[in-house]
Amino acid sequence: MKPFRTVVVLLLLLLAGVLAAQWMAGTDRDLGEVFIRFGGYDVHTNVPRALLSLLLIGAVTWLLWRLLTLPFRAWCRHRRKQARARLIDGLEALHAGHWQKAEKLLERAAADDEVGTIACTAAVRAARARGDESAIQHHLAALRARSAQAHAITAAQIALDAGRPQEALVLLDATEVQPLPPRGLSLRAEALAGAARAGEAYGLLGALKQQQALAPPVFDALELRLAAQSLHEAADPNVLAERWETLTKPLRLQPLVVAAYAERAAALRWEDAATRSIEQALEARWDEGLVALYGRLPVGKLDSRRASAQHWLHAHPASPALLVTLGRLARQQGQWTAAQEFLHRAIAQGASAEAWEELATGFNEAGDTASAQQCHANAVKVARGDVPVKLPVRDMRQEIHDAAVVEERDAHGLPRLKD
Repeated sequence: MKPFRTVVVLLLLLLAGVLAAQWMAGTDRDLGEVFIRFGGYDVHTNVPRALLSLLLIGAVTWLLWRLLTLPFRAWCRHRRKQARARLIDGLEALHAGHWQKAEKLLERAAADDEVGTIACTAAVRAARARGDESAIQHHLAALRARSAQAHAITAAQIALDAGRPQEALVLLDATEVQPLPPRGLSLRAEALAGAARAGEAYGLLGALKQQQALAPPVFDALELRLAAQSLHEAADPNVLAERWETLTKPLRLQPLVVAAYAERAAALRWEDAATRSIEQALEARWDEGLVALYGRLPVGKLDSRRASAQHWLHAHPASPALLVTLGRLARQQGQWTAAQEFLHRAIAQGASAEAWEELATGFNEAGDTASAQQCHANAVKVARGDVPVKLPVRDMRQEIHDAAVVEERDAHGLPRLKD
């Protein structure tokens, strides 16, 4: 249909030229003269006729060229159609899981320049699905020859999946692949995080958001993960404070981020910052994991932490994590009786194995090895989802009673109970 339209247009142009020539022949105006002498022949005409003749000669020459090259162009179109058909069939086979068939079709489609890049990329996926490392490298080499950027993104994904983030960074930081497309930026952020450079990865989030490289839920999850990891990686209090301040206010209230900041601050002996961050987050939004961490932090401030926990108990009397935290703090203060009460209340509220482990620690410190072993066994049972064995009621009451009774010693130094 396209050649037919071309012929029609040329005929219309020829008709218009003839009509214009007749119009010019019937006029007496001075249109200029053109003299041409070539090979002993003289040609004399006016300027419009000369221009029209040149136009007609050019049109006829172009038409002859199109007719002469028509078989070659038809053959090229046929090859392109075949390549596209192979690409479509290969992608369908890849989607259906026919890896070997897909790889063969895609490798043949890669011979076409127009679809070669996407065909090589899909062929790499098929070879990876088959687990053929030599075929993967073969297709990657073919892809590198066609598109350095597509090769870098594909090879970087393979390196990341294999746990080689440094190799992925080398590929993505190469000069010839810059600027990176959205997929490349996303892979670079993952590679930086895998290389323990989450602070740099967090700096890419602005570009990722601007280019809409990730779906909003995926982006939010990545932002949360990178923020927490960057805080964990802070080398000193100044870096930790700087990274904490650059986070948005909603992020500074996320339990995962707050826990990362508090743990790193405690490790850097920044006790006030560690406890204050958890306290502020819990005042804004209650979280069982954070209140449990509040009791586990390796910091001092036992009195102030227990006072805060007692304050929260009024609003959350049935919180298992809060009761375990109170039990742990009371034990660390040497108040084993109060600690047992809190821990048994936590177990009654469905606390995890942590409550039993804390009881075992307390019984060990009190010298009750049998009870400590039973509590350890119960911790294992609860962790497996089994029902724990109850401690003897008489022994528990006796332990509380013995801790509450004031001892006196007689003249011989023997303990004597006060009536």
